[in-house]
Order: sequence, then structure tokens, then C-alpha cells
Amino acid sequence: MRIARHAAVVLAASTILLAPAAGAAAVTPPAPFTAPIRVTATIHVGKAPAEVAVNPWTNMIYVANSGSGTVSVINGKTKKVRATIRVGHRPFAVAANPRTNTVYVANAKSNTVSVISGRTNKVRATIRVGHGPAGVAVNPVTHRVYVTNANSHTVSVINARTNKVRATIPVLHYLAGVAVDFSTNTIYVANSFKRTVSAISGKTREIITDIFVGTGPEGITVNQRTNTIYVAVIDKVSVIDGQTNTVLATIPLSIQEAGGGIAVNQRTDTVYVTNFGLNTMLVIDGQTNSVVATVPVGKFPQGVAANPRTDTVYVSNIGDNTVSVLTTSQG
Repeated sequence: MRIARHAAVVLAASTILLAPAAGAAAVTPPAPFTAPIRVTATIHVGKAPAEVAVNPWTNMIYVANSGSGTVSVINGKTKKVRATIRVGHRPFAVAANPRTNTVYVANAKSNTVSVISGRTNKVRATIRVGHGPAGVAVNPVTHRVYVTNANSHTVSVINARTNKVRATIPVLHYLAGVAVDFSTNTIYVANSFKRTVSAISGKTREIITDIFVGTGPEGITVNQRTNTIYVAVIDKVSVIDGQTNTVLATIPLSIQEAGGGIAVNQRTDTVYVTNFGLNTMLVIDGQTNSVVATVPVGKFPQGVAANPRTDTVYVSNIGDNTVSVLTTSQG
């Protein structure tokens, strides 16, 4: 059984493609996926790296080292660790806000969120949330941060301007991943034991609907350009229409323990899923909803994040304390 299921780890984060303070980047149709992808570097980080996040505008990568109580900051250009930041106990989830150059880290054992300045690489605030924070996602448009508290069965809503918890939303399920659809101001929460995803209104903070996706949903990511949500389940990826909150497609992965970490390159409409059991990453074409490649990475891959500006993917490998850097021929 996957380590993440014991530790309430969230394994996915939406890569946000918004220009800093200037609003959203111009929307263009995604290019079809045609490029091969391969590992171009392996970077050693802290112990048991879980989730990974990217700030595409600074080209900095943030890795939550669950066994070290630290966050590794990787320079995407040099592929070297630039800084190591001490945070809370058992950090798992991490998300970056490129508009404010701020990073949020959910510390599962400390019941806190560490707020890190991307400019100074220092913790500038620590926010107490519910029990067992497992996931974190940012809406840079509304300046809200959402934290799933696995053991409290709640979602904490943080005001990013004040670094205070503004509200607590009861979900009454064991929670894992979380992601935000900016265009509809909807928060999507994986209910790991209930086989559903809860769609929550960012305006009213009420559950809109529960969407059946299959056994053991964990990671969630959103393609903001296509208004599509991808959910990593044990042996498949469920594709949700963000306008109707219904399942559009199911992508079978055929391998148990294949789901978990999931990310999307919004520019190419390509989805990446970590395969914990086989030490690989699966590549899915978002236009055809089919697996187009399987790439070997490190030992027990968990988190994954994509930088659409460089066509680079980062996979954290909890088994050998590394991050695999994968680049397409377009990148």
C-alpha cells in the first residue's frame, strides 16, 4: 500500500500560469502533444520528498521534504538546490502563488501552514489550521488559500493578505488533495475514502455537489485554460468538466497504485501522473484522454509539478530522496 495513504499526503498541485500582479496570461489554444520526454537531471533533496510545486515566473521549484521538516528550493535554470528552509513537522503539501511570489506548505504533524517568501526564502508566517493538513491550493485571483485537514474533515480558508484563517468548511470525509478552478471560483477536494470529489463554491463556501470518481481519489489538478479537472484515482484518472461538474471521461491506467501525484502543463494540455509502484511517470494527452508515454524516474515517485513556460516536469521520489527533472524536446 502506498505510503501516501498512511500519511494523508496530497500529491498534486495545480501549476498556476498567471503573470505576477498583471492578471492572467493570454489564452491560446493548446498545442497537440508530440514531443518525447526524458529525464535530464536528478537532484538530491531532503528526506522523503513528498509534494512539489513550481513558480513558473521565477523558475523556482519547491519540494516538501516530509522526513526532514524542510523545503528544498531548486533553481530551474541551474538545476541546483538554492536554499533549504526549515518549516513544520512532516511537511507534505506545497503550493506556490506566482503573483505574490509566496509559497504555502502544509505541515501534517504540526497542524500548521508555513508561509514562505519566494524572494527571501524565509518563513514569514505560521498559520494554525485543522488536524492533519494534507493538501494546499491557492487562488491568486481571490487571494485565498485552501487547506484540506484530513483528520478534522474540514477545509481551512486562509486570507492570503492577512495570513489568517477566515473560515472553516466542514466536509465530513477523510480529505486528500485540493485544487482551485479560477474561472468558476470552485474548490475541488478529494474525499479519499468516499470515492468522490466535493465541489465547493469559493463565494458561499458551501458544497455544490459530490462527484463520483472511483476508489481512493488523492491528487487533483486543474487546467485553467480548458476548465478541466483531473483526479488521480488508484487505477485511473477521472476527467471532470468544470462548467457542469460532471465526469467527462475516465482514463484507465490498468496498473494498481498508478494514481497519486498529478499535474498538468496548461500550454500543451498534457497531464502527468506518478506511478508509485513501478517507479515511472505516465504522460496523458489531454486532448485525446489517452496515455501516450511511460517514463522511468526515481524510486517511489510521489509528487509532480510542471512548468509550462519551460516544458519541464519535476517528480519527487520519496524512496531515494531525489527529484527527477524531465524535459520535452520542445523545452
